[in-house]
Amino acid sequence: MAYGKLSREKSHRDMMLRNLVTSFLREERISTTEAKARDLKRAAEKMITLGKRGDLHARRQALAFINDEDVVKKLFDEIAPRYSERSGGYTRVIKVGPRRGDAAPMVIVELV
Repeated sequence: MAYGKLSREKSHRDMMLRNLVTSFLREERISTTEAKARDLKRAAEKMITLGKRGDLHARRQALAFINDEDVVKKLFDEIAPRYSERSGGYTRVIKVGPRRGDAAPMVIVELV
């Protein structure tokens, strides 16, 4: 998958994205920067699509990306069935303005 560099080395970027997706699927709503949200949205939608497939191979692919088995269980049992009739667009990005410390553009990412 092609994602932004986010001023980080590849290993750091990959782990940060995996942690971000894990937290997002656990909480179903997360606040982050706009640049990270673009990458988070793409990765989270791929995970939800795997959850909709629902077979063993899809579950193992999700476990290879998501750090927490409980989150994968929640993805396959609760989140993915909600979107069985929907063919994409599972996340919503809402801009909330600049961060106080460094004025980075902040957003809220949530499940639709």
